[in-house]
Amino acid sequence: MLKIESIDSGFKLYYKDYFILEHSNQNPCVKIGSGKGKFKSHHGHFKIKEKDVVELQLREYEILSQEDNKIEMAFRAGENMLNISYSIIEDRLEIRSLSKNIDINRFWLKIRANESEAIYGCGEQFSEVNLRGKKVPLWVEEQGVGRGDPPITGDWYTTYFPQPTFVSSENYYFHSESFCYAVFDFTHPEYHELYFWNIPDKIIIGKYQTALDTVSHLSKYLGRQPELPEWVYDGVWLGIQGGKNIVMEKIRKSLEKGVSIGAVWCQDWQGVNIIGPTKRLLWNWEYDDILYPDLPAFIKNLNSEGIKFLGYINSMLAPNGNQHREAIEKGLCIKDQNGNAYIIKTDSGDKILLDLSNPDTLKWLKGVIKENMINIGLSGWMADYGEYLPTKVVLHSGEDPKDFHNKYPVIFAKTNLEALEEAGRLGDIVFFTRAGYSHLSQYTTLLWAGDQLVNWSMHDGLPTVIVAGISSGICGIGYYHYDIGGFHSLDNIYRDKEIFMRWAEMAVFTMTMRTHESIRPYDNWQFDSDDETLEFFAKMSQRFSYLKPYLQYISNEYIKKGFPPIRACYLHYENDPKLHKIKYQYLFGQDLLVAPVIKPNSSEGEVYFPDDIWIHIWSGIEFKKGVKKVKAPIGQPPVFYRKDSKFSELFCKLKDV
Repeated sequence: MLKIESIDSGFKLYYKDYFILEHSNQNPCVKIGSGKGKFKSHHGHFKIKEKDVVELQLREYEILSQEDNKIEMAFRAGENMLNISYSIIEDRLEIRSLSKNIDINRFWLKIRANESEAIYGCGEQFSEVNLRGKKVPLWVEEQGVGRGDPPITGDWYTTYFPQPTFVSSENYYFHSESFCYAVFDFTHPEYHELYFWNIPDKIIIGKYQTALDTVSHLSKYLGRQPELPEWVYDGVWLGIQGGKNIVMEKIRKSLEKGVSIGAVWCQDWQGVNIIGPTKRLLWNWEYDDILYPDLPAFIKNLNSEGIKFLGYINSMLAPNGNQHREAIEKGLCIKDQNGNAYIIKTDSGDKILLDLSNPDTLKWLKGVIKENMINIGLSGWMADYGEYLPTKVVLHSGEDPKDFHNKYPVIFAKTNLEALEEAGRLGDIVFFTRAGYSHLSQYTTLLWAGDQLVNWSMHDGLPTVIVAGISSGICGIGYYHYDIGGFHSLDNIYRDKEIFMRWAEMAVFTMTMRTHESIRPYDNWQFDSDDETLEFFAKMSQRFSYLKPYLQYISNEYIKKGFPPIRACYLHYENDPKLHKIKYQYLFGQDLLVAPVIKPNSSEGEVYFPDDIWIHIWSGIEFKKGVKKVKAPIGQPPVFYRKDSKFSELFCKLKDV
């Protein structure tokens, strides 16, 4: 499984007979060095620069020991040395590096590449699926507003959930166990250069026979999400704010029109903070008895009607709440250099941020979740944010915030999960997160795409949630969804009726349907803005519930095999190189091909059909391999089922729902 071959002034390393890396004096595969990073943050956005960089090309090497499944080497550049071991552990190649020079804080590794190779992953990406030819920074932050389209904040690569992981079309995966800032460079024709602002604890490479095997083994290593509760598939989650009376009125009206309601998601359960035209939340994690008097009794009544109640939490606290004072008194928040509570600037005001490196903070936060949320009947919540940890703060653990920053959202998700486990409620309560890093999939019950613009922007609107679903699925996520209609609304950007309908029809073919009123509820089109929209939305909700047997089937595939429900098309048709250029259509399981409409005023969509026989759900027309234009009026997005699917009978009746 592990073989080394000598070449002139160097070697080639093979893993499972796959040529994985090459080293020579002229082109060393590894470098070490030092540098200083400068991090400037504002509202969860980061500008990262580097100075005083020293690179040491480790040209000289010697083999220290060699066994069947382990090779140890020493690489040198003058007095500087790096020991590297290559070992086969549980069918994976593990690379571990060690330098005795404490000043070394930079590490470069080159992996062999082919020009025709496609690269997927790097966590949840919003603009690109195939990353070949791209240089990808990896740092948890706000995805940005507009992301260059329009030029407001963020860039094409900024994301809430990056991950130092990629999958090659040559059927291997690469993952680094490191939480430092990193840049993965896929621009070179002959190699991929992976750059870390520290020496990784270990690097994992897995090589398998098929693309599905590769993704399956990667998800097993990273950890798969806990299985979703069955009730998730029984209807949509209506995002409603305004208090008990408004919630009940919208439920009544929706039920009269035939909406299949699984839950109401009331993020203002803990109070609201109105800032100009925007409606923001209070950020004190106990129910507001003015908006929701006797909330436990209200939830109990909803549950008796088959409707769950969902709320909201994050890891920050507002100064007008009692928990803010308690957290400061108990030393549970991050601190500045003088030992005072560090003030986080957000677009909804000043906050403090919980210090998740402190075991007492984790215990306190789990207590809040169990006492104030689970015990009053909440069946789930949005676990928001996780991107804001600055780098110039003091943590309880003494860790460098630059190394803890990417860990922070993972620990936040893990804390929510442990609260469910300790309460004995894992399996019937669901929480959804947006931020993460390595192994997030092991700890979050559901991922959502975050805060997109409420428009058609190719870098921050409807199209990006398709890209995000595909890329995160490669990286271990199975349960993924998004705000129907998006979230961010600006003075000249608002949600209209058409985009809401297109977003809703697309959401039928995900694992969860949930609406969001947006940051400016009164300026944006809602699911009940007129009768036509509400009736349309009712039909979409019924289609989603109708697909429950298939949703449960692909959920089971993910739990047992690690196959993500939202799949890059190449995973089942890996011999078709044209599929590596496709980023706005996906397979939903193996049997549904979904090509959402991503442009306004469109009555048709262009679809690339992989090599199979595909049946158009709405017309019954068969399509074979190739590019075709397909009619796509609102309510009939380009969706097709595989003719040989065992769910053919279910799919062919969807048009009648």
